[in-house]
Amino acid sequence: MPSQQTVRPRAIFLDIDGTYADHGLAPAAHVDAVRTARRLGHLVFVCTGRPLSMVPSHILEAGFDGSITGAGARVELGGEVLKDTRFDPDLAALIVETLDAHGAAYILEAPEALHGRTGVDQRLREVLGPIFAGRPQHDGVLSTDVDPLEDILGPMQYSDDLRSTSYAKISCFDSPVPLQQLVDALGPQVGLIPSSLSALGDRAGEIFMAGTHKAVGIQVVEEHLGLDRADIVAIGDSANDIEMLEYAGVGIAVEGGHPAVLAVADRTTAGPAGNGVALAFEELGLLG
Repeated sequence: MPSQQTVRPRAIFLDIDGTYADHGLAPAAHVDAVRTARRLGHLVFVCTGRPLSMVPSHILEAGFDGSITGAGARVELGGEVLKDTRFDPDLAALIVETLDAHGAAYILEAPEALHGRTGVDQRLREVLGPIFAGRPQHDGVLSTDVDPLEDILGPMQYSDDLRSTSYAKISCFDSPVPLQQLVDALGPQVGLIPSSLSALGDRAGEIFMAGTHKAVGIQVVEEHLGLDRADIVAIGDSANDIEMLEYAGVGIAVEGGHPAVLAVADRTTAGPAGNGVALAFEELGLLG
């Protein structure tokens, strides 16, 4: 450990969207903060609801000690996969059959790829196009040419029958029936959180394996490395960050984030346009 280390080593877990990056881009201050903290002996991990197949390489270029993806379903540390959980095959098929029976537009998320029914890309363009069209392309410090629709559709593989697909999570963007109603009918093994695209309302959301969330992934890293929970820091902004902020020794919410995230946080920081991750690192003494 470098001699200039002045605080005890910490393990920091960073949500991506709306926390570490925005509009597909991480500010230079965030990249520098990650690299500096690691150089000083701290560990820094990506902890995202995105499956690995949706985490762009330019996000990972800062250099991280590992990643938790699929909101806790998959954990990778130093190139070693410590956890890769998927829906039970019978339940996975039932969920697909249920969504198809009600004409829902959805994506099955797996580490290796996203899976959708043939033609769902056109449906998503119709549903999401107007929402994304209203988003600013430039946000203060940040600017990028990343197309949010292509961010979703780029890793997609299409099939007429998805019942045998192996996956860990589902993003549903358009259900003619309130999505909670469908999830309730599937039983206690299945959970639902609201979509981060609030304009979609109750017809959208993320369907996940009950009991799987970001804090579960953090625990895998904690046990593998022998970390002290008090030294765990988590930063996030969305509904799927609630458990990790509650679990961490220090939970930091992004200003303007989901109300439930703000309610469980120990402190807040700015969003990516305000270099919030770098500010939080500085306040915790992680940058020397």
